[in-house]
Amino acid sequence: MGLFDFVSKQFIDVIQWTEDQPGTLAWRFPMSGMEIQNGAQLVVRETQQAVFIDEGRFADTFAPGTHTLSTRTLPVLTYLKNWDKLFESPFKSDVYFFSQREQIDRKWGTTQPITVRDKEFGPLRIRAFGAYSFRIAELEPFWRKLSGTAERYTVDDLDGQLRAMVLTAIGSYLGGSDIAFVDMAANQAEFSARLKEAITPAFREYGLELASFFLQSLSLPEELEKHLDRAASQRMVGDLGQYTRFQTADAIPVAAENPGGIAGIGAGLGAGMAMAQSMSQGLNQVITGAAVPQAPGASAGPSGEDPLLLIEKLGGLLAKGLITQAEFDAKKAELLARIR
Repeated sequence: MGLFDFVSKQFIDVIQWTEDQPGTLAWRFPMSGMEIQNGAQLVVRETQQAVFIDEGRFADTFAPGTHTLSTRTLPVLTYLKNWDKLFESPFKSDVYFFSQREQIDRKWGTTQPITVRDKEFGPLRIRAFGAYSFRIAELEPFWRKLSGTAERYTVDDLDGQLRAMVLTAIGSYLGGSDIAFVDMAANQAEFSARLKEAITPAFREYGLELASFFLQSLSLPEELEKHLDRAASQRMVGDLGQYTRFQTADAIPVAAENPGGIAGIGAGLGAGMAMAQSMSQGLNQVITGAAVPQAPGASAGPSGEDPLLLIEKLGGLLAKGLITQAEFDAKKAELLARIR
């Protein structure tokens, strides 16, 4: 080495990383044109680890603290460099720092619905969204499979890979799961724990620890949700006949506010004359207790209620404005005809 080369060479006596850019997972100390001085200080801060790498070989690892570099503190590198005694000369080696901070609030979500076979509803297409956090747990697999020789490796560089791993693991788990959709949605905390357990091996393969995993939203396609809502409503009301009578009775106050009273129910609902006739028959059943008129040839059961009591009930409905005077008069004449 010439005198000029020796004078121009820079020697490093302190090696450290201040984590000046948030979200950095791995950072290579700049060694261009520089060599590490014998006895240099290596400063590793909390939540960091440092690694010396010699010609692509993983050598010595340093935990948080201040370390004086020597053959005692660099046993692997000493072996690789064949230092059989205390070295006195400066040396070159790649030094990488790794952040072991927990990277929080990383988002995940299904870009396309996942098809699962539900034990209650059959094949379903569901969407899921949530968040997770992770940290570097093992340096060597992380360096070999992810960060490599990059000068700086960030969370953003890894984000797409992690989301793909999450969605692949979730798709495999849901595809073979026998948990009903309603059970998934009803207990998201427990289901999040199960998904975390299923995803953890994929993270571990890259030297990562899945610190937390949350399922925040689980949904079905909108049209299927509407169908399930209708089915739930019918189960709550009862069978279809009860559901129809419930709808008819619930429509009485609305009909009273429409022009034409009950006679305008069908028009007010936009259902035509056929619906108006059907609801009028249903109303007769609610008001009088009489059987709804049957199709020709079918037998109609008689009402067992006193016509005078029915007239009194009609009078109450007329006083409340729920039926018109014309409807009251027509029904009254019909009931009086039974007495005669």
